[in-house]
Formats: sequence, structure tokens, C-alpha cells
Amino acid sequence: MSISTSLDGRVQSHTRAHLSESRARVASMLGDIVEDRSLGARLWSTDDVEYLNCGGYGTLLLGARHPRVVDAVIAQLGRHPVSTRTLLEPRVAEAAAALAARLPDSLSKVYFGASGTEATEAAVKMACSAGHHRLIGASRGYHGKTLGALALTANPSYQNPFRRLFTAATTVPYGDVQALSDALGDDASDACVVLEPVQGEGGVVLPPRNYLAVASALCRERGALLVIDEIMTGLGRTGLMWESERDAVDADIVLVGKSLGGGVIPVSAAVATPRAFRAFDIDFGIHTSTFSGAPLGMAAACAALEVIDDEKLVARSARTGGRLLDELRILTADLGTVEVRGRGLLIGLDFGDAGTAGRFLLALLDRRVVANHSLNASPVVRFTPPATMTEADVDWMLTAVGDALRETFSKGHR
Repeated sequence: MSISTSLDGRVQSHTRAHLSESRARVASMLGDIVEDRSLGARLWSTDDVEYLNCGGYGTLLLGARHPRVVDAVIAQLGRHPVSTRTLLEPRVAEAAAALAARLPDSLSKVYFGASGTEATEAAVKMACSAGHHRLIGASRGYHGKTLGALALTANPSYQNPFRRLFTAATTVPYGDVQALSDALGDDASDACVVLEPVQGEGGVVLPPRNYLAVASALCRERGALLVIDEIMTGLGRTGLMWESERDAVDADIVLVGKSLGGGVIPVSAAVATPRAFRAFDIDFGIHTSTFSGAPLGMAAACAALEVIDDEKLVARSARTGGRLLDELRILTADLGTVEVRGRGLLIGLDFGDAGTAGRFLLALLDRRVVANHSLNASPVVRFTPPATMTEADVDWMLTAVGDALRETFSKGHR
């Protein structure tokens, strides 16, 4: 028995015994592949098979192990990896200033977390502490699975087991301005609206033109607080630094995550106006976490923001994403049941049913390309490749997609 085979067996066994049996079942359906190392857009299994990673649920905008991010984290590790949480710490101050500088001037206050759901939790607390306790979200919206975030994540399969622990948000159809207006009412001074500029886990759903601008204006007119969730879309993923730039959006809080850690350390943030942040200014202890703003994550975030600027990743996302979207529409042109949607390097293929989407994912994996399903839209396969992907990576992805589509829709296969 080879070393890799022995290791794979232990990983599979430990996953079943100590993590999740359902997770182990999914892994078995995917061939029990065990990932070992990664670099850029490439991923290698323990048996040294090379894959193209177009998944990662949006975390790898910079690719895996970007050298500048890795070097920054290693340098911080050698100097000061964990803060006292009592004295002032320079890296978190630098990261907050760097992030705020890339957002509108009104958004100047930052709370750091690790996962996106932590950013949502912080935003919900900010809203409630400012009197905006009536939450309004959108159908198929996804904002995390901790309790406050789960109230806004419109998926009954995730919410129902925990209904006794939280009050679900009012949910309105995404993109429906009239429904949002009706939910707000004439006086919405007690309301908090949380929206994604493009729904990621909802299946890469693009809003109607000017939807966010009108939603923002409604919130201002009626007194509601507006949270824009850019965890999936922000920092260049969609070909703009912030997807909400496409509309005249006046947000009170913007949520950031995924790419913020540079694909090396989990980092998220809720960036707020001073008004929305006021309770946190009055008493920073109202919402704390031992590892919020931890030096290693802050080093990664500072480096990631610099790389996004220096390597022009926003423009590269727009350019590469434009090519991929054009080519994917050509590949699916004769398949009337497949719809291609996307902005930049957030791309979805909607197969209309979960079974076909699942077969396509497996066919892609057979061609050594990793993509993701969508948690709130099982018929949609998502691609979120790095903005650093090469022409060879793009060609590999497109060839694999074309071959996988032919297999998925071959006679007798569907």
C-alpha cells in the first residue's frame, strides 16, 4: 500500500467517524479525492493528480498561496502572531484604514471577523442597537448560518431545525421594488434591509437594472438602515471593486469577506457609517471575539488589498470573466435548457434541475476541474476562478466545460 493510499484511507475514516457522515457520503460520490496542496489556480491530490480549481466558494480571487500574502503572514508569524486584546495592535489598525480607504468616505468604521457570517452577525447587532430590529431580506438570499445571519438566509432547510431560536426576517422577492416598498411601509425607521448586489448562493442571480439604486433610495426616504452584502462580490470578483458601484447605492453597512484574506487566512469585515457603528463606538465590548482582528489575518488582508491594486485584479476579473461568459454562451447555445449568468468571475450555469447539475459537476471533476454547487439554488453550478488564472487555465476550463456538457447531454444520459 502506498503512503498516499494509506493517508487517503485515514482521512476518509476520520471524516466519517469524527466530522460528518453526510460529508463523507458526498466525498464518496466525488471519488474520495483528498486534496494535498495548491498554487495559483491549480490543486493537487494526495496521489499527485493536478486539478484546475474554479471553486473555493469565491475565496481564491488571488489564487492559492499568493507569494506576497504568504510572505506577509510568515513575517507576522515570526514577529507577533497573537495580540493581547488589551493593548493597541498595529496590524488591525492598518488593515481597517486600508479597507475603509477603498470604500466611500461615509463608510469609515470597521469590525473584523473571520467568516462572512460573523460580518453579518456584527451588522445585525449594529442595526438592532440603532433601533432597526425589523429585518428584511430577499428570497434565495444567503448571508451565513449562525443565528442572526440565518434569520436572513432564505432557505427553510437551514432555518427550520432552529426556528425556536430566532425570528426569521421578512423575505421579499429579489429584484421586486414594489414588494420591498410594501414590506418597508411608510415609516421604516425600525427596519434593516440586507441585500446582495448579485446573489451568489442564490444561483448567480443578477438584479434588474437600477434595483439597488431604487432600494437604496427607498431606505433613505423611509428611514431604514441598508446593509449591502459584498462578501461574495466585493474586492473585484465581478469586475468592479464593489459590485454595488453599478448603482447609486448609499449603504449604511457593507459586508466584506472571502477574498479579503487573500486565500490564505479567513478574514471578514463589516464596514459601517459612524451612525450605524455608534453602539460599538460607545462600548467596544458590546460585540467582541478573541480572534477578531488577529495579527495574522490582518497581515493577510493588508497584503491582499495591495495585490488587488498592484496586479490590477479588478480589471483582470472583468476581462477574463467577459471572455469566459462569451465562450460559455457559445458552448451552451444549442442547449436551450442551460442559462449562463454572471458578472466578471462570478459565473453560474443554470441547468434547470439539480440532477443534471450534479451530473455536470461530476463530469467536470472527471476532467480535473473543480466547481461548486449553489446552496440556495441546487440546479446552478458556479465558477469562481482566480483573477490570476493564465490563458492555459482559461483554455483548460473551457475545454473541460465543453466536454462535460456533451457527456451530460449525450443520448440516454439525461
